[in-house]
Amino acid sequence: MTTLSTGHSEIALNNPVDMAEELAGANDWSVERHGDNELVMFISGEYTDLQFRIMWREEFKTLQFACLFDLKVPASRKADIYKVIGLINERMWIGHFEYWAEENVLLYRHASLANDLMLGGIGEDHMVTMVETALGESERFFPVFQFVMWGGHSPEEAIEAAMLECAGSA
Repeated sequence: MTTLSTGHSEIALNNPVDMAEELAGANDWSVERHGDNELVMFISGEYTDLQFRIMWREEFKTLQFACLFDLKVPASRKADIYKVIGLINERMWIGHFEYWAEENVLLYRHASLANDLMLGGIGEDHMVTMVETALGESERFFPVFQFVMWGGHSPEEAIEAAMLECAGSA
């Protein structure tokens, strides 16, 4: 799992998007701010560049995370992509993968609720955990999508090949 730097802010931030922007700065990620309630971070992953979107919905006290891959699905592989997404999502505890056909985008997405019991809303540790989870799951399953799209593997073969645990070192 990736460990992120937080920048150790001493300022309590009420808007979690502000906190995410501080997190991005502490990790030298490029950002685009789209108003008070949306931020896009650009992160170089192990396999591909990721576009990480964070959106705050004040009225629902909900923070949504979406991690989009720099990966386009060929028309001939869409049925297998839908199948592999279903198989992957069966293994997920937090969040899920989606394919947005209109934009031809694969992504990982989850949301976090900030209830009144959480002092000050979403805290720094919570933010870091949620970002680490999204990045970790995106990195873990990216090879599965590549094996299906470009390797010609079935969804089952792709999951099996990508999920092999290596023992020892070379």
